[in-house]
Amino acid sequence: MPRFDLSPAELHEYRPTIAEPADFDEFWRRTLVESRAAARPARRHRVDSPLTLVEVYDVEFSGYAGDPVRGWFVVPAGASGPLPTVVEYNGYGGGRGLPHERLAWAAAGYAWAFMDTRGQGSGWGTGGGTPDPHGTGPSSSGFMTRGVDDPAEYYYRRVFADAALFVDAVRGFDEVDEHRVAVTGGSQGGGIAIAAAGLCEGLVGVMPDVPFLCHFERAVGLTDADPYQEIVRYLAVHRDAVERTFATLSYFDGANFAARAAAPALYSVALMDPICPPSTVYAAANRHLGGAQVIEYPFNEHEGGQGVHWQRQASWLAARLAEAAAR
Repeated sequence: MPRFDLSPAELHEYRPTIAEPADFDEFWRRTLVESRAAARPARRHRVDSPLTLVEVYDVEFSGYAGDPVRGWFVVPAGASGPLPTVVEYNGYGGGRGLPHERLAWAAAGYAWAFMDTRGQGSGWGTGGGTPDPHGTGPSSSGFMTRGVDDPAEYYYRRVFADAALFVDAVRGFDEVDEHRVAVTGGSQGGGIAIAAAGLCEGLVGVMPDVPFLCHFERAVGLTDADPYQEIVRYLAVHRDAVERTFATLSYFDGANFAARAAAPALYSVALMDPICPPSTVYAAANRHLGGAQVIEYPFNEHEGGQGVHWQRQASWLAARLAEAAAR
């Protein structure tokens, strides 16, 4: 589709006012304290696999409220730790799939950990294995409005807490250098990575790829694509819930997490993206506390840079690790 958002020059300077709850930090502090208090030690077991150049582990860790969440952990075969590590989160509707579907980071010499997204895994790909045992009130189809009447019950409170506790769990693995952990993900996974970066201290880098879940108020009025349209459909029915809905979403806006993310970042944005409009990405990147480099793909939609961008991520992260080692 043609470009429909702000001009590139306007995007580079785009710093909108983002609604931020007065108790944002306390809300998330309390969420993580309560979930960590309920956590049990992560469990993992080696998986028999035809992959001979990596070791594959099936992981179960405690996420929000102690709920069990699944993931994969993959390391180069015979590697001696501790290794630099990439923690990755998934796109909307997908599950953790199968470990051989994503081997680039392990092939590059990193430990790689991939989190299942609770309740998802049936929209595309090869499935997930983590239920979401918490109910909600009225919602539209999908995940965007589940529990949206109350921040404490909202679906992404659970997902973002899972993301932070997954970093906790991975840092406890012998193969992992806890001081050299980066987070990444595409689309929803990019939004989750920004949240994790705002909630976790000491990350070496953040790599959100065409991130979702940023600048909700602009997104729902700018694009007619799902998943943001789930909010539109909900509010078209619940006409008196507009103020309450956006008040809840403000606790989960990637721009607010970016403003607390101290690790440097490499964002990507596609200037013809109808799903995550470019201005919503820049709303987060331009507020990123640790500073953000943004790679633009002017003629791409939501697929973004794909393999080309992974190469840029790999070069950027290697440079970040070298800088950290030189200190």
